[in-house]
Amino acid sequence: MLELAIAFLVFGLLSAVMILINFFLGPRRPNPAREKPFECGSPPLRASIGPVHVPFFLVALLFLLLDVEIVFFYPLALAFRGRGLGGFSALGAFVGVLAIGFVYAWKKGIFRWA
Repeated sequence: MLELAIAFLVFGLLSAVMILINFFLGPRRPNPAREKPFECGSPPLRASIGPVHVPFFLVALLFLLLDVEIVFFYPLALAFRGRGLGGFSALGAFVGVLAIGFVYAWKKGIFRWA
């Protein structure tokens, strides 16, 4: 535990020192060319990107949620390998919660784009 606290302290101080060095030694004069919008080496084609529909964000959030939960499958499979029926039922409960969430999202119409 002490090693973890020392690591946080060292990296926190290192981050603070880097920010302070940038603050004191960084350029102070704003350049009008740097203030212009920049898009992959060419001038922007339009003023701004239009609004993005809410279902896009819902699907993106659902993907992140399910993706993070699926990452837990491998450690669960390794942890419950020798546990027998108890481990299998715990893994089944985890998969069941994922399935219930997926069905709920499907019934709410998150996957419909129109």
